[in-house]
Amino acid sequence: MIIVGVDGSSAGLQAAGWAAKEASLRGVSLTVAHAMPRWANETDGGRYATIAAWMRDSAAEVADAAVERARQISADLPIEKRYLSGDPRTALLSTAAEAELLVIGDHHEGAFIRLLEGSVKYGVAGHADCPVVVAGTLPSPSSREIVLGVAGDTPARVLDFAFAEAALWGSRLLAVHAGPDGAALDALAPHRARHQDVHVVERVDEGAPAKILREASRDAGLLVIGSHGYGTAKGMLLGSVSRHLLHSAMCPVAVVGP
Repeated sequence: MIIVGVDGSSAGLQAAGWAAKEASLRGVSLTVAHAMPRWANETDGGRYATIAAWMRDSAAEVADAAVERARQISADLPIEKRYLSGDPRTALLSTAAEAELLVIGDHHEGAFIRLLEGSVKYGVAGHADCPVVVAGTLPSPSSREIVLGVAGDTPARVLDFAFAEAALWGSRLLAVHAGPDGAALDALAPHRARHQDVHVVERVDEGAPAKILREASRDAGLLVIGSHGYGTAKGMLLGSVSRHLLHSAMCPVAVVGP
């Protein structure tokens, strides 16, 4: 199952479309999740009953719009709607325990909107029990390359995810290491052996990893990075490279956390 978190924004609809395509390729179902305050989910009477009902109706409209977008991508995809209670960060982290992938949108409507949604993006990516894709700037149909950021300590699970995505999408895999020593790319060998159908290109560039990977994302369909973030909703911490790329990458970003 793939879960996509939606909030009624255009970014959420884009994420629903991306998640639908991914779910179709994987042959799994899609769950459209929307979070609202707990009291709105639980209030049926009293002075705030009308407001709570309005919020539930609005949540249904948000979820229905996301389902419609997903159906435009894959008409036969099994889709479930799920209404979560509480803080979107903790709610999504909790429900992600059931998923093989969590997808969320990224906003570009101005600084204030970015501030509001940023805590969700940074609070979820790298901390969920499954990889998280932040589907911000969507690639053009011709952007099929998967870019993988490789460091000396990149865990095998990050490499596994990148190779699997490249095989799934039928894409070339560009493995980029930022640093003077390309020995980190030696870790790709066993993954190459398991995914002989994936065309792999290795590149070593000297410079700041965040800047190098951002440029590599320009023509990519997906950027895959690992995260050294720790904690869950209380910590909200990501490594500086991960945070920079979630803000600036020019394609969807997959964060494979610890």
